[in-house]
Amino acid sequence: MKLKHLSLSVMIMGTALGLASTQAAASGYQFGSQSVSGQGTAHANGAEANDPSTIFTNPAGLSRLDGTQVSAGATLVVPHSEYTDTGSKNVLGQSTGNGNGGNFAPKAVAAPTFYLSSKINDKFTAGIGMYVPYGAKLDYDYNWAGRYGLRSINLQSLNINPSIAFKLDDHHSFGFGVSAQYMDATLNQMADTTSGLALKAAASGGITGPFGPGGANVTLTNPSQIAAVMRAGGIGGDGLAHVEGNDWGFGWNIGYMFQLNENTRFGLAYRSSIKQSLTGSSTWTFNNVQGNVTVGGVTLPAAVAAKLAHPDASASVDVTTPETASANFFHQLNSKVALMGDVTWVRNSRLQQIDIKQSTVNGVAQGDLVLHQNWKDTWRVSLGTNYQLNDAWMLRGGLAWEQSPVKDDQDRHPAIPDSDRLWLSFGANYKINKQSSIDLAYSFIDFKNANVNYTDGCTPAGVSPSGASCTGNGGTVNGTYKTYLQLVGVQYNYRF
Repeated sequence: MKLKHLSLSVMIMGTALGLASTQAAASGYQFGSQSVSGQGTAHANGAEANDPSTIFTNPAGLSRLDGTQVSAGATLVVPHSEYTDTGSKNVLGQSTGNGNGGNFAPKAVAAPTFYLSSKINDKFTAGIGMYVPYGAKLDYDYNWAGRYGLRSINLQSLNINPSIAFKLDDHHSFGFGVSAQYMDATLNQMADTTSGLALKAAASGGITGPFGPGGANVTLTNPSQIAAVMRAGGIGGDGLAHVEGNDWGFGWNIGYMFQLNENTRFGLAYRSSIKQSLTGSSTWTFNNVQGNVTVGGVTLPAAVAAKLAHPDASASVDVTTPETASANFFHQLNSKVALMGDVTWVRNSRLQQIDIKQSTVNGVAQGDLVLHQNWKDTWRVSLGTNYQLNDAWMLRGGLAWEQSPVKDDQDRHPAIPDSDRLWLSFGANYKINKQSSIDLAYSFIDFKNANVNYTDGCTPAGVSPSGASCTGNGGTVNGTYKTYLQLVGVQYNYRF
């Protein structure tokens, strides 16, 4: 199926720049670095406008750039995340095992960036940026305890952002840009076939067999007892649901920069939400489901019975990415030291749930697959500094605190086990000659330990608490995540 947004979880830079995937480094599904020079100050440099990457932070900053300039870089993301299960259970209240997911975070991936600016005249400067706005990638073991909540997710994105700036006078500049945003998403989730068949058997009157003392025939109507009998008889197992898709969406961004004097400036920037609609197909496989079951008086292989309940179907999902608003400052304290800061608000509350709709096939209505998230709006506050060591070297540093959009443990889904985090960043700019320089950056991002207690609101028999048709596994993922990320960035800058 084509997933539309960044809610199911990493990143794509187009065919010219290649493809990259990683765990999200900023809150929610946002990727944490669209500029290596900005990364060196923990992205406190929104009002610095020292290279074409200002296209992302504030397009009004283009008015400060002379001639034609190019910045191209890449950020290597090295994630470390551990999950410890503390009692995940299926819809029948039975343990799903104690598997902790294995090495579910990618070892390391790189996300590229590219920016170009060109001064048209004293009033106008144009530019274009290509960068990764969102991303997430997790790949758990097939038998991990939370497999009925998620098996794997891969979200990739690319934003192409042409922009133009207008310099009104020595104090006021304005910028405007448009965005063409591409997203590609894949979701895999194990299907609790055993519980689903047991629930359906119970709903149809139970099963009768030699289950009583001395092999006496009795009728079992309790789903847990039926599931136990099925497992003892080698009936059941896990299926797999696979959903994938991609789409383009369009948005815009604006910026304003006020130059108080040659040493001090302030910036305001806003980036719009982007609506995307993905359509495609959901695919179900039950190759590992064993045994036979009786459905409506007809005995069928359990895998066939499960497939009849879950035929491949067309699917769609609509998602809107959050808008952002930023305020920042830059002050050149003296010939050596510059101070800067940024405050950014993100309207993550747009993302309350991901509602994947599946079509009716041969009279079978599977219902929607819903991932509830119930996110809140978030803030990021960052402070940074530059230190001009000598003519060739400028050193950078920054510290940032960033909120997670997840409200509580019940809303933390294993697709994005997000939590509040602290950034500690260091960077440097080395001037090779008058035309070219290199930016380097290193960031350590420490996530607050996060508990997950996520319950699927749909049973594997396809019934929601309200009685509506739905798709899901029921049950609860219960555990703890410990996560940190390291970002290493390199960027080359050239002035024509």
